[in-house]
Amino acid sequence: VRVKKHRWHKKILKTRDPLIISLGWRRFQTLPIYSKLEDNLRHRMLKYTPEHVTCMAHFWGPITPQSTGFLAVQDADFRISATGSVVELDKSTQIVKKLKLIGTPYKIYKKTAFIRDMFNSTLEVAKFEGARLKSVSGIRGQIKKAMSKPEGAFRATFEDKILLSDIVFCRTWYRVEVPKLYNPVTSLLLPPEQKNLWRGMKTVGQLKREKGLRSDPTTDSLYTPIERPPKVDKPLVVPKALKKDLCYGDKIKNYHRGKKHSGRVAVVLQPQERKVAELIKRLKVCYDQKKAPLSLDLRWRFKIPYPARNRTRVAGVGTLPTTPRRRTY
Repeated sequence: VRVKKHRWHKKILKTRDPLIISLGWRRFQTLPIYSKLEDNLRHRMLKYTPEHVTCMAHFWGPITPQSTGFLAVQDADFRISATGSVVELDKSTQIVKKLKLIGTPYKIYKKTAFIRDMFNSTLEVAKFEGARLKSVSGIRGQIKKAMSKPEGAFRATFEDKILLSDIVFCRTWYRVEVPKLYNPVTSLLLPPEQKNLWRGMKTVGQLKREKGLRSDPTTDSLYTPIERPPKVDKPLVVPKALKKDLCYGDKIKNYHRGKKHSGRVAVVLQPQERKVAELIKRLKVCYDQKKAPLSLDLRWRFKIPYPARNRTRVAGVGTLPTTPRRRTY
């Protein structure tokens, strides 16, 4: 049926709350389920009726011609709650609601990832093969094949590489069954003094208020402080093939390079070995001092020409020979 909440009713109507419906010459109590007819002719379940807008309602009742009007009341005071008309009689109507399956990746190879914690068995994965996936970052994917271990894991492919910190979810639709309840209201058949004593089925809210019950909220619905560890970004790595194609201004330049390790092993000398090393070092210093004048003479001999060499005196060497020496070959 197509139904709309009446403006006299103080609250919106909730799915599966009992309603007394006056349809034709019958009055009965039932549990309707409200839905919205989408563009693809899918009946999506609504938890509450929208305000000032019509919606669809599904319930079990007697066979009634189409376009038959009805009205509904919820309490025994018979305040009108909703009005509407019959659209069709169809037992095969399917009402669905959204079901979001959530999983996490545990292995990633480029654009292929292995997801777990979304299904419980291989049979469930086989039923959803080819279903579309989506990560929190917006990367789309598809379920490919189930894995043997762990149970319920599967292989999926994505448009781009995802991260281990991503959450993968699959949007599905779950079928909702219409409660099979048809309770005729027989108050008109009672004696006049007992007509107002008839009471139908009460809503869950009314029963809780009368008995003083209060349902505890689920822990998943409560707001909890979110603690996220600081994300450590990986260093930038440019492939060698890309480095060759870059211009010089865009290339990464490493100016400050650390000294390479010599690879020598530190040796701890004994006292006797240390004395010998110091003696050798002193002898080397003495040898270098004696060799310095000879090296200076050789440098002067090969750099200064012969005429100028005869009239030159070098400090520490003495008077240079005036006659050129013969070279032997």
